[in-house]
Amino acid sequence: MAANPTLSDARLLLEAAQKILDLTLERASVITEGGKRIDDHQVLAERVAYAVTEGRAARAALDFATALAQEARSSAILELTFAASVADLVESLRVRLAPAVDDLGIGEEALEGAFPAEVRALLRRVGHESVYRAVGRQVIDSRARNDLPLDEMAEQIRESVREFADVEVAPQAEQIHRTDALVPEELITKMGELGYFGMGIPEQYGGSEMGNLAMILTTEELSRVSLAGAGSLITRPEILTKALLGGGTEAQKQHWLPKIASGEIMVGIAVTEPDIGSDVAAVKCRAEPRCVDGRDGWVINGPKSWCTFAGRANVLALLARTDPDAAKGARGLSLFIVPKDAFTGHDFEMTQPGGGLMVGKADATPGYRGMHSFTLNLKDYAVPSDHLVGGDANLGRGFYLQMAGFAAGRLQTGGRACGLAQGALEKTAEYVVDRKQFGKPLSEFQLTQYALGRMAARLASARALTYAAAVAMDEDERAAATLAAQAKLLSCDVAVELTQQGQLLHGGWGYAEEYPISRYVVDAQVLPIFEGVKPVLELKVIARSLLAG
Repeated sequence: MAANPTLSDARLLLEAAQKILDLTLERASVITEGGKRIDDHQVLAERVAYAVTEGRAARAALDFATALAQEARSSAILELTFAASVADLVESLRVRLAPAVDDLGIGEEALEGAFPAEVRALLRRVGHESVYRAVGRQVIDSRARNDLPLDEMAEQIRESVREFADVEVAPQAEQIHRTDALVPEELITKMGELGYFGMGIPEQYGGSEMGNLAMILTTEELSRVSLAGAGSLITRPEILTKALLGGGTEAQKQHWLPKIASGEIMVGIAVTEPDIGSDVAAVKCRAEPRCVDGRDGWVINGPKSWCTFAGRANVLALLARTDPDAAKGARGLSLFIVPKDAFTGHDFEMTQPGGGLMVGKADATPGYRGMHSFTLNLKDYAVPSDHLVGGDANLGRGFYLQMAGFAAGRLQTGGRACGLAQGALEKTAEYVVDRKQFGKPLSEFQLTQYALGRMAARLASARALTYAAAVAMDEDERAAATLAAQAKLLSCDVAVELTQQGQLLHGGWGYAEEYPISRYVVDAQVLPIFEGVKPVLELKVIARSLLAG
């Protein structure tokens, strides 16, 4: 390898990639008629959506590294890591788009024009295996500790949550996983006392309003030690918080938000149904106005599935059809805050005095066990009229309120994925130093160093994209919704990839529950599924937004 790659080299690579991405988007938009005909070109649309996401991640990584360099807060190895991450993403998007050049009508000459011989040579140099090995050696020496420079407040938040995670959560993580136990109550109490549930809630409603980046850093550090034991506890309250802030009445905000911020109430989300997954507009569970015990309200009938934490939750944010005309689709859905008792088991049955019934059963899963995902069935379950989010003014607007909450959930999932990947990287770095084969530690082998270096570079780009989405959502949540979806898409794939690579580097012990890496692997599998399963996220959220211009 020649001289070490620089951020300037990475910038040249990104400029080349942007040329082909701009042309690709232009052509794909024409072919799909501004995204209206995505379903007639699904494979093409998926390729384009993912390639553009990789390009956006490369830009976020380069912007992050450049800012650190300008502030004199960077280091040679940090710049090397980010340069390698850009090269990795650019090479990936180049290969991803190559089979589609004829479908796009741009031909191989367009790809060759964006990546002439000298650019391909630069791509090989910046992404050379020796670069990754250099990064990998630093990962090994530091045991993969995440000391990425941030501003003073952000670093304080990260260190504070890291200490809590290491002291309070990590010792319980394996027990929660292996016994399929519920998240311990003391963790919920302590997290409430520390203000973890109120970071996105304005001070006037009992929160700290610290912003999305602080929330992502918190989620990331908690997920680093346990996705199911702590890392996902913030997500559900945040989804309901966004819905209330976006469309709740003032009385609802005053009543519910302080309780969410303090951790007094925990939230479950009830949107998915057994035969309805990501097609949220097709929800069939219905709510009908009815007077119950002399009070105006609603009764809810129907099933819900994959309601994470629904047993322990004190309330459910439940999406139901309030207009019987199914042809109205999303316009006939409303969002309710459904109160219930907290249950700690794997199944429950709640009967209301008036005869309303809610039955829940936890579905057995290979990972993500501490949260427990429930299938529910509601029969004439009564909800007071003032529990319709936004009141009569938002009747039929529940879908849109829920989607705003899901944007926040996707951002949170990007943070969860980065944290899980970080944990896997740390466990792997520790293992390769301690484990000896053929007379020396695994850490001294070139292929081990290369693998760890690539893992670190991949995580750097996912983290940069997720942080960029968090900052953008603080500025304009609606405008940043696509960026949050892109952060979720890429980060979740990175988490799956890194955990599996970490497992391989553990060898046979990676398949044993004795080592935490096996838990990280099965927990990671859920990340590309929830908050928008990967293909639907690519087509119905990212591609639709990008191709519409």
